Amino acid sequence: MGFRTWFAHRPQQAVRRAVRSHRTDAVLARAALVTSTGEAWAFATRAELLLISAPEAATGQGDAESRGAPSVVVHREWADVDRATYDTDSNVIRVHWVDGDEPTPLPLDGRRTVLPQVLRERVQWSVVLAEPVRLPGGRSARVAVRRRVDGELFSQVIGGSDVDLADPATAEAIDAAEARVRSAAGLPA
Repeated sequence: MGFRTWFAHRPQQAVRRAVRSHRTDAVLARAALVTSTGEAWAFATRAELLLISAPEAATGQGDAESRGAPSVVVHREWADVDRATYDTDSNVIRVHWVDGDEPTPLPLDGRRTVLPQVLRERVQWSVVLAEPVRLPGGRSARVAVRRRVDGELFSQVIGGSDVDLADPATAEAIDAAEARVRSAAGLPA
């Protein structure tokens, strides 16, 4: 792939319009994703992660004119991301969500991109403080103070599906850890 080809590869105009209509700030990184159903892109902005898909139309020709209208598949702020893992062998980023939703795979198309680095930087920027919490029965959770793009700080509890907040000992351990990180960040406990 030549120098001009690498820089010329950009999302179709309809995808770019969809990005503009769903973001409030500049795109920091973008990456084309591997898909068998049309065109898909991941966009990282200062505030959020966007995934946009433009499926092929019934004709299946594959050109921009035969694609369906782009749709926003994922539109989530960085504080919604628990972590992301990047498998360099398969060239896939897996975004893990704080709410326990299934991880979202981002199969990169192999072109050079700074998306993995930007994704890591934005998630790290959103974490102000974090503390692991040991729970009864060998389980664990984390409490964190996170930051939204407007600077608002808030606390978050991140645990697996096996964390039972109705259990008094679990609730007590999490509440104590949350009070510590909130206090350390200057938030009311």
